[in-house]
Amino acid sequence: MSLLSSFWDGFLSNLVLNQERIPVLYSILKHVKPIELTEEKIVVACENPGGKIYLDQRKNEIEAEIKKYLKKNLNIEFIVQASQKKHAEAPLLSFEPAPEDLFSRAGLNKKYSFDNFAVSSTNQVAYAASQAVVNNPGTAYNPLFLYGGVGVGKTHLAQSVAKKILENDRTKKIYFCPGDNFTNEMIESIRGKSTSLFRKKYRKLNLLIIDDIQFIAGKEHVQEEFFHTFNSIVSLGGQIILTSDRSPSEIRNLEDRLRSRFLGGLIVDIQEPDFELRTAIVLIKAKEKNINIDMEAARVIAERNTDSRSLEGSLLSIYAKILGIKDKIDLEVVEDFYSNQQDKKTKRLVPLDIIRVVCTYYNVKQSHLKSEERTEKIVLPRQVAMFLLRKELGLKLMETALILKRKDHTTVLHAQNKISSMIMRDQNFKKDIDAIIQTLNSST
Repeated sequence: MSLLSSFWDGFLSNLVLNQERIPVLYSILKHVKPIELTEEKIVVACENPGGKIYLDQRKNEIEAEIKKYLKKNLNIEFIVQASQKKHAEAPLLSFEPAPEDLFSRAGLNKKYSFDNFAVSSTNQVAYAASQAVVNNPGTAYNPLFLYGGVGVGKTHLAQSVAKKILENDRTKKIYFCPGDNFTNEMIESIRGKSTSLFRKKYRKLNLLIIDDIQFIAGKEHVQEEFFHTFNSIVSLGGQIILTSDRSPSEIRNLEDRLRSRFLGGLIVDIQEPDFELRTAIVLIKAKEKNINIDMEAARVIAERNTDSRSLEGSLLSIYAKILGIKDKIDLEVVEDFYSNQQDKKTKRLVPLDIIRVVCTYYNVKQSHLKSEERTEKIVLPRQVAMFLLRKELGLKLMETALILKRKDHTTVLHAQNKISSMIMRDQNFKKDIDAIIQTLNSST
């Protein structure tokens, strides 16, 4: 065993003792590959950008764990390096279907993969669990139940698992099925007297993914059929992945025996993406579509949208506006786009309305809000005012800065990012902002 392998195996063995404290970190580090070790640093290869993004965010924590083990400082660097699988030499004439055909037959969308899945604190447990299922399908977590709101990445993760398993073994029988499709197929099989074919298709799969499983609730015969399908796949060592907009305990009219099966696996709640993750998603989507975009422009789009679907929609809408006119989405382009998107109700508001309501809520004078005073009592209301001037009126950064007598737009951008982050982290603060917005809406 080489010095590099020996060091890394020893480090991971030591890390096992801390699994209860850092389970997600440990589960991902198990599946990376050390490729270089010097006196100053170790270089580690990740199979996809999503893993690298997550590990880069935990770099300081990992280096601290290495120092505990090695008793010295050692820098760690993460790179992306796809694993090289050894394949037997193909015959001269081969009629194997292309990977894209395999994905299509399995009901998978080519745009979903681990490579373009960004990881942050809001989805890191789901990401780690998905990686575990790839490495140990049928045994790691069965079923894996992912739930959360629209656009948080449930379908993306589930399909990424399926695609990776299929890449590792082309013989695997995998099928991705929306919940309503399962119902419709079953009804058609009964009508066409072909239930045996329906059962043959589903019950011997190596991996079945049902997207939006909540749609089978309340349908007695569909739930009966799915119960037997579930048991058959699991008994043969297959894997089940389910997605839903709510947890199993919150799905109304779901049979108790199914609820019990679902709760017997791993239930993971995926939260709405935080500001940093939304920014990463914008940059990833832009790269996929060869769209040139400034970082500040990406951050403004991230601030304006709360889920990955609306992020992509806004990005494409903005790009369509500049196509043939400019070669880059910059801050000015994004500002103009959102200025034109404001609805009639918000346009009836004027900046003074927002400043007055914020000052009343926090019990501060308007003159103080525009002063150079930097006490916490004034700074927070000032930042809230900046945030609301942008959110409710769609003002440009520089316009907002001028209204509150700030020197440049970076102060506004900082305030905007800080307030967005506080809303995500602090439910009480979010209620404060909601109350201010409600006051503004009732005053127009």
